[in-house]
Amino acid sequence: MNSFFERRYVIAGIFITIFIILLARLFYIQIIDDRYAIYANKNVRHQIIQYPARGPILDRNGKILVQNQPFYDIMVTPRQVKPFDTVEFCKLLGIDRAGFDKRWAKAMKYSPNLSSPFEKQIPAEVFASLQERLSEFPGFDKSTIYLRTYPDSVAAQFLGYIGEVTDRDIKRSQGYYHSGEYIGVTGVERSYDAVLRGKRGVQNWMYDSRNRPKGRYANGLYDTAAVAGQRLTSSLDIDIQKLGEHLMQNKLGSIVAIEPSTGEILCYVSSPTYDPNLMVGRQRGNNAAKLYADAYDPFFIRPIQAKYPPGSSFKPISALIALQEGVITPQTTYYCPGYYQAGNRRIPCNNGEAHGTVNLSSAVALSCNGYFSMVFQKLLDRDGSKQTEATFANWRANVNKFGLGTKLDLDMPGESRGNVPTNLHYDNIYKRGGWRSSTIISLAIGQGELEATPLQMANIECTIANHGYYYKPHLIKAIGAQNIIKKEYTQRNYVGIDSQYFEPVINGMQAVVERGTAIRSQIPGIVMCGKTGTAQNPHGESHSVFVAFAPRDHPKIAIAVVVENSGEGAHWAAPIASFIVEKYLRGSISPRESGITVDYYANANRMPDTAAYLHGVKRKPSGTISHRLKQDSIKKSLKGLKSASDKNKKDSSTRVLAAQPINKEDE
Repeated sequence: MNSFFERRYVIAGIFITIFIILLARLFYIQIIDDRYAIYANKNVRHQIIQYPARGPILDRNGKILVQNQPFYDIMVTPRQVKPFDTVEFCKLLGIDRAGFDKRWAKAMKYSPNLSSPFEKQIPAEVFASLQERLSEFPGFDKSTIYLRTYPDSVAAQFLGYIGEVTDRDIKRSQGYYHSGEYIGVTGVERSYDAVLRGKRGVQNWMYDSRNRPKGRYANGLYDTAAVAGQRLTSSLDIDIQKLGEHLMQNKLGSIVAIEPSTGEILCYVSSPTYDPNLMVGRQRGNNAAKLYADAYDPFFIRPIQAKYPPGSSFKPISALIALQEGVITPQTTYYCPGYYQAGNRRIPCNNGEAHGTVNLSSAVALSCNGYFSMVFQKLLDRDGSKQTEATFANWRANVNKFGLGTKLDLDMPGESRGNVPTNLHYDNIYKRGGWRSSTIISLAIGQGELEATPLQMANIECTIANHGYYYKPHLIKAIGAQNIIKKEYTQRNYVGIDSQYFEPVINGMQAVVERGTAIRSQIPGIVMCGKTGTAQNPHGESHSVFVAFAPRDHPKIAIAVVVENSGEGAHWAAPIASFIVEKYLRGSISPRESGITVDYYANANRMPDTAAYLHGVKRKPSGTISHRLKQDSIKKSLKGLKSASDKNKKDSSTRVLAAQPINKEDE
């Protein structure tokens, strides 16, 4: 008996132990370890992402620059697909059987049980005929996405475009983005992506063991609605933007116009440009490949990436610095015999034209190379020639305050710094102590190694118009319905020059337009102060340059225009600038005494010969200034176009835009 009872207790103990272990395991699985709950949820509950519409972008007057248009992705869940008429399905989608097989294999590889894109970006008009018959193909469904549309097809380089995320984008977003989603790639779309993209929504659906939908999970209790992206109000004026692109058609160059009192960019033209609608839809890849193959590179953003010698537009800066430091006064004169002797170098003045005795104002009006060379030497030699390196470093620091040689922090990716050479640059060329003011005298007239972007040139005009300060240039003036403005755009950036010293410079700039080289571009009833210039080009005609602001009192617009391969600034850049200025100030363009018309300049073709242009792009000859185009943000967005991208990158990696030698000023 005793042995029987002992065995009973042992058996009971074993069962109790097993029961306790099972209870503990169940407790661990259901309460502590959430892996099994996740697995169960994945089998039973499917999440369907609801994509929000990106925020619209408006011009400064509320006109739409970019908005959204619904497109449709055909989604497939392979496990749910039943036999169907493949030929008819392919016909509805506009694909062949090989294309179908390729898409099917990709979907199976992704997951037999989960939904994935089968065909993307189907326009609404095409989807309308497909929608009626979609129920005939079990396992296939639609997903609505919103892509961009551009009503006026303008400002492509400003707006930028969106594209599918890359692995790098997904990693940078820390898991926010998933494969197949869209992100801003260039322009404002990229800079303000976090604002424009909105917030995704989620729908939770229940599925049975055979993967058949059974309705909303918890009656939609855990669903979230998609929130549309915020609206952006840009600083652009669409009317002068359209006019600028019209005037610059069949030309290389750019236009940048800024409101001096705010730093808001009014016009932002890069030519050649392209229709931004080409970067949307199912033909996007083919269109992009054609744009990449264009020898003149429409993706090159000239307002902030092209670099030119500022030429005459730079001349007043050294004079203003010299005035501030007491080296000269507005009354300081110089006798111009038609050249300037700097050491053993003779610098001609405007084809050898002798200007006679000039002061600061008349030197600006006549663009006297000799006067500004004299000022530059006085400034650098004030402590003796042995102190040239120290005085040059001080000069360079003062030039940087005007926004040259440094980024202006524009709210757009890809901005160039331009170039203001350093002491080290000259030490490497001439050895330390082996160079003097006469060695680098070409800097005095905006040549030599000096490089400025059109944005920087326009910003200098804002500084002169404001008598000594500028606001950071920016393209977006307000965010969202509350019209949020970034604080940094409301702060003045002073350049360290007393306001009294700007009047002589402005007097000279007014004379340039009223009785100087830009007289043909004079605007009836509007006092415009400007400066024409010429930037040498070793592979063709010089580049035509004009900078200005208007009106003189209480300026409302500052502008820089560059027309490549077009000769003197007075011939092309100045008239184009005058049309933009008058259109902005008056809303219309009046007849000119000089007879110049918008149609003449818009219809003129100033495109350089393709072979010569590519020769200049590929070569990097001695004595030239080059620009290396960064295309990282462009090439990453265009999947399947790597070969075209690589070819274009080789063709446009080194852009020769202007030469270093002292140029012949057109004034």
